[in-house]
Amino acid sequence: MRPGVRFLTDDLVERIVTEGRSTLCTLGVEIHNDAIISLLADHGAHVDRNANRVFFTQELIDKALAVAPHSFKLYDVLGNDAVDLSGFAVNFTPGSTAINILDGATNSVRKPTTADYVLYAKLMGKLTNIASQSTAMIPSDVHQNMSDSYRLFLSLLYCEKPVVTGAFTVEAFEIMKELQLAVRGSEDGLAAKPLTIFSCCPTSPFKWNDVTSQNLLDCARNSIPVEIVSTPLCGLTAPVTIVGTLVQHTVETLSGLVMSQFSNPGTPVLYGGSPTCFDVRYETTPTTAIDTMMLDCAFNEIGKYFGIPTQAYIGLSDSKLLDAQAGMESSIGATLAALAGINNISGPGMLDFESCFSPEKLLLDNEICGMVLRLIQGIEQKDDLPARPLFEELLREGQLLISDHTRKHLRQQDYFHSPLIDKAGRERWEEEGSLTLGARARREIDNITRSYEPTRLSPETRKELVKIMESEARRQGMPSIPHLE
Repeated sequence: MRPGVRFLTDDLVERIVTEGRSTLCTLGVEIHNDAIISLLADHGAHVDRNANRVFFTQELIDKALAVAPHSFKLYDVLGNDAVDLSGFAVNFTPGSTAINILDGATNSVRKPTTADYVLYAKLMGKLTNIASQSTAMIPSDVHQNMSDSYRLFLSLLYCEKPVVTGAFTVEAFEIMKELQLAVRGSEDGLAAKPLTIFSCCPTSPFKWNDVTSQNLLDCARNSIPVEIVSTPLCGLTAPVTIVGTLVQHTVETLSGLVMSQFSNPGTPVLYGGSPTCFDVRYETTPTTAIDTMMLDCAFNEIGKYFGIPTQAYIGLSDSKLLDAQAGMESSIGATLAALAGINNISGPGMLDFESCFSPEKLLLDNEICGMVLRLIQGIEQKDDLPARPLFEELLREGQLLISDHTRKHLRQQDYFHSPLIDKAGRERWEEEGSLTLGARARREIDNITRSYEPTRLSPETRKELVKIMESEARRQGMPSIPHLE
């Protein structure tokens, strides 16, 4: 049996959905994109053009929900199945767009560089419990106008996993599309085997700005999956109560879903979000408050009510260092998210309200993800009922260490951590240097980078990716992109 957790009754889900749909029709949303406003108006939405406000209809919502896919997959750079976004399937991906990196050697924060991002991509290729990459941090050694496409470029060049990404400008989308076409070869190939998910974020309360709405439109027109990431803040830009915020989240997420489906019916969509509580004591938005985690799991239940795959930013830490708080917050979040069946869990590697990335924490989180993935496999009967034959052998031999039953099921039954996690006795731990978690993480990072092998992209594709990025660098006034290892 697969273990699970729920926070909402069926009746409460339906009441929240009913209230959200009604609000979408009566209060509407503010949209700063003429093409989308016209598109929705052509399909029956009521529009106040002076206020850029669109009032949806129940019919519009129903039509969009009827054509939105109930599942989809992501494929790696070689075209292989990589991520299953369906039912209660659980996948992990790192958090995104950190502006700082925690230097593990000095425990100090600095701006990331190309070398940091390359290291991250190399690590991601070896972390088996994290299914996809994200464009996790912003390299500071390239022009800010090309940082979106540059991050995707590095991810595609150094790691084979699909990528969760996004664009902060309308212009960046076209470059990022070119990079994906260089890998897939054609628009039809990219549509058939999606390589990325783009995050598209409405602004609370009830607003879509020009850039994010255009990104949503561009992704839909090119059949590129999107995750709609609504970010209401409880008690600040949303009601202070969880249920009230869930209603607002429903309005903002449904509005994006309708926009995507009328732009291109069948566009893959994740019912996502990053709602947080607002901590009035520090004026911060703790992504790891237990109320925030409950919000994430609850809106996931609403997404599943609609039959749409889900995403949430959960399993991160607001701590500033790789410490006990980081482990506590990340593990609780990852566990709740997996038990709730969130399909794409965004968070590994992140500290400090998702503003700081840590390679060492990424390795720790990979271990947490492995434990959680084992947890949701649940408990199954494994040739152990009836149990009498096993006990007879135990009494006869005095142990079951090398029994056929043990050898058959050990690897599937027991989850074995990597050397990052200390499971030795104290004497052996001391003999091996009494290493701290941070020291073991740096040792594992060194081992992974030393054994790194280039991805299996063809030389022609590599050259095309570099050509696209070099051209964009020159357009932004840079003579070339930074040196790549």
